[in-house]
Amino acid sequence: MTIAKGEKLPETTFVTLTENGPEPVSSANYFAGKKVALFSVPGAFTPTCSAKHLPGFIQKAGDLKAKGIDEIACTAVNDPFVMGAWAKSAGAEQTVTMLADGNGDFVKALGLEMDGSKFGLGTRGQRFSMIVNDGVVEELNVEAPGDFKVSTAEYMLAQL
Repeated sequence: MTIAKGEKLPETTFVTLTENGPEPVSSANYFAGKKVALFSVPGAFTPTCSAKHLPGFIQKAGDLKAKGIDEIACTAVNDPFVMGAWAKSAGAEQTVTMLADGNGDFVKALGLEMDGSKFGLGTRGQRFSMIVNDGVVEELNVEAPGDFKVSTAEYMLAQL
């Protein structure tokens, strides 16, 4: 079953890459007490994700924060090293927190996984965005397969 607006996020563990190496991050702790613009991509370095999705949130970071967003986060079913390299190559290190969901536990718990095996990707997260306030989903925008419309930074700005 897919998570819905008004529901609390499930408790899972992400991994972020820090100066000290990979560090676990509890979803409950990460989302507690703040308003987060979270977006999910099928994979780091993939075409739409790298050319449009991540750059859109980098470019609109100031606008999102001006409308009450405390933090911007990206998640993908990738390991923390790939997510860290992607952030560095995109210039996102100071703007977007990369939350690696390497085993897909988070997207599975949300009911938002997808089968990308036709493209050699295995199980991944669907493309989506959400506004999370103190761990509760305020807005949820799930893309239709192949689309890039409702998970954009611009679409999220219009929701705030």
